[in-house]
Amino acid sequence: MAFKKTTDTLTPLEMEIMKALWELGPCNVQRVQAHLSAERPLAYTTVQTMLNLLLKKKKVKRKLKEKAYIYQAAVTRHSAVSKAIGDLVDRLFAGSVDGLVMNLMESRKLTAEDLDRLKKTLESGDDTN
Repeated sequence: MAFKKTTDTLTPLEMEIMKALWELGPCNVQRVQAHLSAERPLAYTTVQTMLNLLLKKKKVKRKLKEKAYIYQAAVTRHSAVSKAIGDLVDRLFAGSVDGLVMNLMESRKLTAEDLDRLKKTLESGDDTN
């Protein structure tokens, strides 16, 4: 089964830009570029192109202020992360959350403390963590 990319799916670079917008709030291309440059230097035109793609995907909004566009996230961090995790589970584990958890346990990425926290969360019905 081939994976079909949807407009909801964010690429790793798009996710980095979204993280910058969530941290900075509404800002222009230069500010996003400066924020990203510490870890990943990108050309102004690359950041601008990515923001325009995110606008097309309806993940960001923009307003013209003076002579520059101000971009802001149109989706929350929580909804973007939830979508990314759902896509990961669907693509790699055929929709099986059990498969994801078992893989985390087998690869030792899930500690006993993590399992205890997960169990307590499941028992309390609290899904905000």
